[in-house]
Amino acid sequence: MKKILGFDFSHFRGDMFGGITAGIVALPLALAFGVSSGLGPSAGLYGAIFVSFFAAMFGGTNTQISGPTAPMTAVSMVVIAGIVAAFDGEVSKALPAILTVFLLAGLMQIGLGMAGLGKYIRYIPYPVVSGFMTAIGVIILVTQILPAVGYYPKEDIEYVNQFKPRAEEIILDNILNEEAGEGILVLEDFRETIKRAEHITEEQILKESQTLAGSEASGVIGAIRVFPRAVSNVSWLELLLAAGTILIIYGFKRITTKVPSTLVALLVMSGVAYGFGLDYRPIEEIPSGLPIPNLEIFTGFSLGGISPYIFTALTLALLGAIDSLLTSVVADNMTKTKHKPNKELVGQGIGNSVAAIFGGIPGAGATIRTVVNIKAGGKTRLSGMMAGVLLLVILLALGPVASQIPAAVLAGILITVGIGVMDYKGLKAIPYMPRPEIAIMFIVLVLSSIWNLVYAVGIGLVIASLMFMKKIGDVMAERSSIESFDRSKAWPDEVNLQKSLKDEVFIKHIRGPLFFGSTSYFQQLIKQIPEHTSTIIIRMSRMPYIYQSGLYAMEDVLVDLVKQGKTILLVGVLKQPRYMLERIDIIPDLVPEEQVFDSFEDCLKWVKENVIGAFSENGDTQKR
Repeated sequence: MKKILGFDFSHFRGDMFGGITAGIVALPLALAFGVSSGLGPSAGLYGAIFVSFFAAMFGGTNTQISGPTAPMTAVSMVVIAGIVAAFDGEVSKALPAILTVFLLAGLMQIGLGMAGLGKYIRYIPYPVVSGFMTAIGVIILVTQILPAVGYYPKEDIEYVNQFKPRAEEIILDNILNEEAGEGILVLEDFRETIKRAEHITEEQILKESQTLAGSEASGVIGAIRVFPRAVSNVSWLELLLAAGTILIIYGFKRITTKVPSTLVALLVMSGVAYGFGLDYRPIEEIPSGLPIPNLEIFTGFSLGGISPYIFTALTLALLGAIDSLLTSVVADNMTKTKHKPNKELVGQGIGNSVAAIFGGIPGAGATIRTVVNIKAGGKTRLSGMMAGVLLLVILLALGPVASQIPAAVLAGILITVGIGVMDYKGLKAIPYMPRPEIAIMFIVLVLSSIWNLVYAVGIGLVIASLMFMKKIGDVMAERSSIESFDRSKAWPDEVNLQKSLKDEVFIKHIRGPLFFGSTSYFQQLIKQIPEHTSTIIIRMSRMPYIYQSGLYAMEDVLVDLVKQGKTILLVGVLKQPRYMLERIDIIPDLVPEEQVFDSFEDCLKWVKENVIGAFSENGDTQKR
């Protein structure tokens, strides 16, 4: 009985130990990522359960353990904060829209896998990935300082009161918008407006002020902005709990790595806080019982409501794909196996889609959890499914107990995650990296940290692509010969011709693809041809591909040369370039078929027979 329903049970013992160990490692991180996202610890736990189980069941990496990760949580945090703000700070009202975006990201991942795009993910430039990962670390580290010292801006009455005037403006603006929608707002009569304004309560103003305060203190800039207030309102108990957590996480690793230090820190610090009856702040209550699907995702679906977040959903999908496939490569190296990238994307997409329906935050392949699984004996997909089942059992059996975990302990765990997720390899290589790559890395790092993760990655990709194209164009120009008969650049079969001719024939070499990054160099060709040259030979045997921009640039140059009475000879035109040249009639309108040669020898024969005065009996060039 090795296989049942397509699952390999021959390594069941190893898979069970691997899954249980990985699940234990995932528990504190899942709770911490849920709190960090803004949806609470239960959302992190639900995400870990469903993403781990279904990504393993349908994925293409046997030993992969999936769940909420730092990069996915950081982007999710941005999505959640933006949508909650649009719903006047009401998380419960915003939840269906948030989960719809997460569901959309999962469906996009499925689409990426089914379209066979998994193999292209690896082409994302390393400086973009490095800058993004370091920014994730900075965001997590900075934003967790406030809960680590026990400071919550919404609960700082003095700070919240600063936003009351703006809160009153927003409430009044909402009343005016409501009246405009009802068609009762007229300049002559504001009695209805005054009547409604009289019913505004202090509680409503306070609630709106708290929403504004929370928004103002969110993100890296917001956390830095309120840091002085956090220092002056520090809770020493919360700070000690967070500091103790960090010390145990780093210190316990020096004793042994067989037991997850994160779990040890969670149990020890939570046990101390609860056992001694300390007056600490616990995390939000984790609901008991089985997770229930949020059907409002479907019943309240509105394309207009999520259209502003489609690009964000795509970013989540791509980020999850990158995160997962990089972990798959690590797993391959450890197990000497080969993952299936497109199947892995489909599995991750299914996992994230199911997690969204049940209220979980999205996740991806988690490197540390996958490594733990492999070292503990996990060998098949059952290990990842076991991890999900274990977390579900913990949810059902220990939900009320987990609700007593101090919030500062999870903040301490997240601070270590933020420190660990930074790309130190990329940072250490800065002195040796090319300046353009350093610039890309820092642009993505800074923009991601202080502005917008999604836009920063997009800008980084655009800049990296432009720099790459410029570099390719420069390389092509350096490798391409645009001088007539320069002995140092002549190809071996041109040496004899070089001895016989002076400026009667001009040879142009094209090496590499001709695309919009290299067209300007090709256009310089016409300026460098001597006036008395009668024939131009363009050798294309080393040009594998021509893009549309390069095609039109070549057409413009050839049109000008033909108008000047020059004869154009094409040599060694490969399949794709020839097809493109024939499509816009460069062949045969500008260059007749008889002037297109497969080999340079055939071209040389034509030159000897047709170029006036090219060859005399003694081999010297004669004047026409």
